[in-house]
Amino acid sequence: MFSKKIRVVLVGAVLALPACSFTEEALWPSLTPEDPAGAGSAAPAPPVAGASTVSAMPGQPGMGADVGAGSPPPLGSGNFSPDGVTPGQSTGTFVGKKVVELRDELVRLQDSIANHNAQLQDTRSRTVQDSQRYHTTVAAINSRLQVGTTPGNPILVQQFNSAQADLDRLGADITEMNNLATAVAADSTMSSFLSESARAAFSISGAVDEDHRQLAILEDEVNRTVVLIDRLLKEVTEDVRRQTNYVATERANLNLLSAGIKTGEIMGADLTNRALASAGTGYVGPARALDTEGRRPLVVIRFDRPEVPYEQALYNAVSRVLERRPNAVFDLVAVAPAAGGPAKVALNSNKARRHAESVLRSLVEMGLPAARVAVSAKTANTAKTNEVHLYVR
Repeated sequence: MFSKKIRVVLVGAVLALPACSFTEEALWPSLTPEDPAGAGSAAPAPPVAGASTVSAMPGQPGMGADVGAGSPPPLGSGNFSPDGVTPGQSTGTFVGKKVVELRDELVRLQDSIANHNAQLQDTRSRTVQDSQRYHTTVAAINSRLQVGTTPGNPILVQQFNSAQADLDRLGADITEMNNLATAVAADSTMSSFLSESARAAFSISGAVDEDHRQLAILEDEVNRTVVLIDRLLKEVTEDVRRQTNYVATERANLNLLSAGIKTGEIMGADLTNRALASAGTGYVGPARALDTEGRRPLVVIRFDRPEVPYEQALYNAVSRVLERRPNAVFDLVAVAPAAGGPAKVALNSNKARRHAESVLRSLVEMGLPAARVAVSAKTANTAKTNEVHLYVR
């Protein structure tokens, strides 16, 4: 077994990722006192989000929380079965006929409620099964990433596709709940109409005592039905709200899990969720590029060989920033060597920009909103190869 290392540079608040030519020591990180290109003798920036010396071991257990492995939100547990309608005989009066009509309407309404209740219980059961299957699959992916695996492992890709299909089924369950909520809202409108009609029937002349007795029973049963429908609608609405938020969060976590599968190592919690957990609320508008002269970068990635494995160290650095400064905005700068003729500089500049775009995509996959990253480009006399610098404002 060869000892293999990825060289990672961390100077004060700077985490640099040099990608030297591949050697036997190019798979595990080490800390060296190099300065990134263009840093020169610039004054160090104030420490941000954990400038302590930390090795970002690929696949090392404990480096990040499991992605998408949280518990699903609880579903409501109510069972909304109507009590039924008390039968009665028509008295032959106009009011008596009205009572019969209202009673028949209430029977149809309660039948509708019973059907909707059955749909709700069936949807809840299916949602629980889909959720359990999804979390079992995601847990298996996380377990494999936690110990490290090959980039783009086809087994994990297959499991990821299965988890994505389960999440799509959860989305379909939400759609069904939404349709159910619409139908229950129509029942609520009907129950309000029946309640008003039963109340108004008491004021109709020509009724006998038996009419009013049956009306009183009917009104009481209508009112109980109104309460039952209100409870049903409230639970369905709450289920929809919780499940919608849950699925949206899990979709973001799946994006991050996809990035982990590409690199063969676990990342951690979604960067947006991490920022919101620390900040609560707070709007951050679109970022605009600022001059980075005199500023020391948070991360430096040197692209002097193919397939530079920078994602885990990049994630660790950005997540530490967001823990301390949840509303932080970043500058992503493509740095190309200034040496060589105009054609060489132009070629390197294009390559550096493409590398910066790749790093930006990685940040977005990790959950960082693109609006919080301003992208720019420059050349540097001190750069020996194409680099991407990440600055925190």
